[in-house]
Amino acid sequence: MFAKLMRMRRRWLFASLTLAVIAAAACGSRTGLLVPLDLDGGDASSDAFHRHDVFTLDAPDEDVLPPIDVTPPRDVLNDCPDAGSTLVYVITNSGTLMSFYPPSATFRSIGTISCPTSGPTDQPFSMAVDRTGVAYIVFQNPGSTSLGGELFRVSTLTAACAPTGFVRGQSGFSNTFGMGFSHDTVGTGETLYVASDALGSQTPRLASIDTNTFKLTIIGDMANNMAELTGTGAGDLFAFYGIGSNTATDSAIGQLDKTTGSTIAESVLTGVTQGTGWAFAFWGGDFYTFTAPNGAGSIVTRFRPADGSIVQVASTSEVIVGAGVSTCAPQQ
Repeated sequence: MFAKLMRMRRRWLFASLTLAVIAAAACGSRTGLLVPLDLDGGDASSDAFHRHDVFTLDAPDEDVLPPIDVTPPRDVLNDCPDAGSTLVYVITNSGTLMSFYPPSATFRSIGTISCPTSGPTDQPFSMAVDRTGVAYIVFQNPGSTSLGGELFRVSTLTAACAPTGFVRGQSGFSNTFGMGFSHDTVGTGETLYVASDALGSQTPRLASIDTNTFKLTIIGDMANNMAELTGTGAGDLFAFYGIGSNTATDSAIGQLDKTTGSTIAESVLTGVTQGTGWAFAFWGGDFYTFTAPNGAGSIVTRFRPADGSIVQVASTSEVIVGAGVSTCAPQQ
């Protein structure tokens, strides 16, 4: 039952506290790490976590907002290894880390993570993967919005887990949040962006986390609650969220202004219901959403911005609550 409370987390917890808008979901990454995570005093920020991925967009028209668009990749990908071998990584509500290869629409189990959370019932909530292959996973406590919020680094090769210096609740930010990396507009680095879950009278907000100091910096208010994030090697940032009623029979992908948090474009995914768990990632010019409309396993749907097509491509008995994609992934 706790498993269902997870991503429903947002939907169930939010609905019980206030009436508001809904938003949602997650990210992806590349091939496995060549070196396992060192949990015996090694530097968790070392080359023990290396990966790569990228992405872009485009789609149908909305009321006021134009459809999302794909920015052509810049020449920042020259330092990326074989982009074609990159994978999307997903985490389930039971802690199973898996890879997903879009061309064949197949999953492969990597292992079950065992992170030293403070609560025995804490569960994964969202995930992002950096360009070196390090996964960042934030946890939630299904029974309390005041607990959870711990952030861990996980090897996408071995599923080994290490704590970070992140302190939850910074600047009044929610303990649970969607997350995704986006390539920096200037330079060759990337930034981890996070989208808060708005509880009570709070407004959802966009922020960034420095993965060296783990300081959280507020950027601005967001239009949609419970959003998951993913970014591209071209420097774009996108959110996946539910629209319409509290049950969110439809969902949408919105393009965000990384300097303000505002939605500058949106494409509606008609018939894609998020359910009790959701995430998304960009690979090869397409978006892949992972949703659990029935609460018993996830459906993988491909959204192709180039022609607006929405096609179910795979399913799994696991409920996926987070995904991560490196900013070195293929863009087309």
